[in-house]
Order: sequence, then C-alpha cells, then structure tokens
Amino acid sequence: MSVSDYRLDDADRRILRVLQQDGRITNQDLAAACNMSASSCFERVKRLRERGVIVGYTALIDPRFVERELLIFIEVLLDRTTSDIFDQFAERIRRSPEVLECHMVAGGFDYLVKVRMKDMAGYRAFLADTLIMMPGVRETRTYAVMEEVKDSTVIPV
Repeated sequence: MSVSDYRLDDADRRILRVLQQDGRITNQDLAAACNMSASSCFERVKRLRERGVIVGYTALIDPRFVERELLIFIEVLLDRTTSDIFDQFAERIRRSPEVLECHMVAGGFDYLVKVRMKDMAGYRAFLADTLIMMPGVRETRTYAVMEEVKDSTVIPV
C-alpha cells in the first residue's frame, strides 16, 4: 500500500497527536483521551502500525546526561555530484553514530548534517578523522548551536 492509498481520518489524527506526546500511554488512557472505545482504539493503532504510519517508538534522552550537550550543524559540499559519490557518502554517514540527521538539500551545498558531541575537541576529532575523510567531501561549514530555542519531534497532524 502506498502513502497515497491511505487517508487519515480525524480519529487517526487524534491518536497520533496523543501518541507523539506520550508513546508509553496505555491503550485504555489513549482511548479515553481520544473519546473512543479501548477495542476501537487498539485496532486503529494496530492498523496505523501495519500501514507504516507509526514507524516505531523511542525514548528521548536529555543529552546532558550522556555527555552530548554540544549540538552542531554542518554544511557539506561534495567535489562531485554523481550517484556513486552520493551513495558512498550516504553509506558512511549511516554508519556514523555521532550523526543524528543527514539531509540532501538543494542550494549552495549538498548535505546538511546534525551531530551531537561532548565538546568542541570531540567535534574537531570527528571532523578530521571521520567527516572530511568521507568519499567526495570537498568542503564543510560548521555551525555550533549556542541556544536550542525549540527542539521537537512532534509532527503537526
């Protein structure tokens, strides 16, 4: 089933809003929050998982407790924009645990990378030993975050 074959109704959207706020909510409490029966709610959540709308559940961790307070965004410009370089770069990025997100973008550079590090020395080591050694990397620009104004995983539904 493709994404275009499945339309979310209002009840699905209510369920998704609540689950994004608390993925550990019990089915009973979820049903009450969404004004539906527990069995109907359970079946809807099951269907949302089976259709790929809900792709997983995770614990969100405060980065201070795991020594990853420094948030950095990096613009990456490749020396060549060929499919083999894109594939090689993407594979190496996927294997880098420091990388939280990586997006191919349109504009003045090729990728925007988001990493969390312990400190600037850790980032410098990552940059020198990992990122600039990746296939095709010609240039990087680093943006260290001074203040996180908003950080959310909630998608408006």
